[in-house]
Amino acid sequence: MKILVIGSGAREHALVWKIAQSSKVKKIFCAPGNGGISEIAECVDIKAAEIEKLLEFAQANQINLTVVGPELPLALGIVDLFQAQGLKIFGPSKSASALEASKVFAKNIMKKYKVPTADFAVFTNKEAALKYARNAKRPLVIKADGLCAGKGVFVCQNLAEQEKAIQSILEDNEFGNAGNTVMIEECLVGQEASMIFISDGDNVCAMASSQDHKRIFDDDKGPNTGGMGAYSPAPVVSDDLFEKIKTEVIIPTIQGMQQEGMAFCGVLYAGIMITEKGPKVLEFNARFGDPETQAILPRLKTDLVEIILSSLSGTLDAIKLDWDKRACVCIVAASGGYPGDYEKNKKISGLDKISQEKDLFVFHAGTIKQGNDFFTAGGRVLGVTGLGNDIRQAIETAYKGINQIGFENMFYRKDIGKKALAEISV
Repeated sequence: MKILVIGSGAREHALVWKIAQSSKVKKIFCAPGNGGISEIAECVDIKAAEIEKLLEFAQANQINLTVVGPELPLALGIVDLFQAQGLKIFGPSKSASALEASKVFAKNIMKKYKVPTADFAVFTNKEAALKYARNAKRPLVIKADGLCAGKGVFVCQNLAEQEKAIQSILEDNEFGNAGNTVMIEECLVGQEASMIFISDGDNVCAMASSQDHKRIFDDDKGPNTGGMGAYSPAPVVSDDLFEKIKTEVIIPTIQGMQQEGMAFCGVLYAGIMITEKGPKVLEFNARFGDPETQAILPRLKTDLVEIILSSLSGTLDAIKLDWDKRACVCIVAASGGYPGDYEKNKKISGLDKISQEKDLFVFHAGTIKQGNDFFTAGGRVLGVTGLGNDIRQAIETAYKGINQIGFENMFYRKDIGKKALAEISV
């Protein structure tokens, strides 16, 4: 098979890396890819949002399967476009992708089909939103409705923070059209877990649990990012809780989407807050998580291409996933200035030192390759990922790896996996 992977981050590097292990695969292309991906796939200079050009490329190169990494091409309707031309593509339709593309749409689906989530209110008018915030219990979570690359969410502890968030979304237009509508939620308290399922529209199969670290600084301080690290499995998700999430969150959502005439085929990611009253949905994504994918795929023994093809053929119920019982930890190395304006073109050193290390992987996020050298080209630059017999050993492996890598003003969180250790000790 010839496979096209769309995207340019560490998630796509992990997908390409895993897909390359399949005996079914002859050739992999990645559009646009990055420096690390270029070593195992042919990178194509087409942006993920240029869906017409991607279609032309897929047709011209007789691509057998396209795998979509990021959310934007899904929201633009790339799946509908490819399928209309008879091309196999893995991901939900444009209408089904609204589970991620519109937080309000997702909330209304959850409300209708009784999926547990936080109480919420929706506003397009700044004064109405401010009035609601002033009379509501604090803290509150304020979200731009549309796609904001993980940055349109504000956890506000006091009224001043709430007013600032509403102002930035509705008045200052910080997120463009994605912020035409604002959603104000109660702030759920508990531990967060990432639950990723693959669906064929009827059946679902579960990927391993994981936990993301969204805040920029240690101890979950500072603004939200696209994700600063992850580990799998998440000890906070017991077997019973896993099953509860599947039966009370995932299956009702898949069945609800089908009843709405928007069958969901692809990856459904549920960000779950595990509260005293049980699991509640924070958000849905319509694709693999980043950096969760980098912590999950090294544990997956089953052929990923087989899973994808089963999803497309409606036969997921026949698939049984096989997992490495070891734990996996991914730590993100970021550029100076991230998640704001970040630095670029810094030479990366040390990658050659860890390329041969056992149970240690480096997934490139924002890099370019010039000759034999790699340079930074994004806010999140690398995802350094380690396997270990338990979570403690996986943490040690990953930090051993990241400490061998360097570029000017590189930084990373020092507490990835700390919550897992605390959960195990309890």
